[in-house]
Amino acid sequence: MSKSRKVIISCAVTGSIHTPSMSSFLPITGKEVEEAAVGAIEAGAAIVHLHARDPLTGRPTQNPDAFREFVGNIKQRTNGVINLTTGGSPIMSVEERMQPALQLKPEVASLNMGSMNFGLFPMLGRYKEFKHDWEAPYLEGTRDLVFKNTFKDIEYIIKSCADNGTRFEFECYDTAHLYNLAHFLDRGLVKGPLFIQTVFGILGGIGSHADDVAHMKRTADRLFGSEYVWSILGAGRSQMPLAAMAAAQGGNVRVGLEDNLWDGPGQLSSSNAQQVTRVRRILEGMSLSIATPDEAREMLALKGANNVGF
Repeated sequence: MSKSRKVIISCAVTGSIHTPSMSSFLPITGKEVEEAAVGAIEAGAAIVHLHARDPLTGRPTQNPDAFREFVGNIKQRTNGVINLTTGGSPIMSVEERMQPALQLKPEVASLNMGSMNFGLFPMLGRYKEFKHDWEAPYLEGTRDLVFKNTFKDIEYIIKSCADNGTRFEFECYDTAHLYNLAHFLDRGLVKGPLFIQTVFGILGGIGSHADDVAHMKRTADRLFGSEYVWSILGAGRSQMPLAAMAAAQGGNVRVGLEDNLWDGPGQLSSSNAQQVTRVRRILEGMSLSIATPDEAREMLALKGANNVGF
């Protein structure tokens, strides 16, 4: 674990989990993603984790040109660390998913560390109408979907991006994913400090109970010792409680509309910046200091914003 008591706030501004009908505040267009990311950084996020969407339908896309619409502008307007997804959407091929990170060479890219069931279908029962004809079938399709991230897939992404100097945010949805990461560390394909994002509350992954968090942390401590920087995200209503739990144990936090659309029971979050502000208040109420983007770069041994491909 990092000895620094600076806490990195990451913000995932749109993702591919929620569909446009679920919230009018979900960023869809390139300009909306740009403004959401800038607002999150100005509110205190050191890192913004970015997906792209088709501006007309809101459907997730990994077309690098869609990312080009906002990454350069975010870089010009802020000092924030830009983290591009290689997860994309569970229905995409690994070749499609990795193109933005491969071509744009960001400081950080996410990397899912194992195949898993990824169940979004329970959300169907919460909405009576959808704006676009793809939304309901997309959610229903996850009832019989394995999000494929094989050892071959993971190695392919790592090796393809090796010359970019991009470091990874390793997304671990269960303890098996930590062991998968240890395998790649043992082989020398990745090196510390490992930025490990432990994910709780996705149907198909580990739950969001305090015991689940403790189990993941114990496992990571045993496998990686001082070679990793720990961060945590809780899906849905577990977002803020788990953020506080992680911070109390020396960890870092992730918030954003990718992970949670809500700002309390029955109240939609109006922006990503609102969630960053809320978690920042929690952290500062615990007498913790918030890491700046440059402090996050130092903690994670990043290459710097001047060495990206945009």
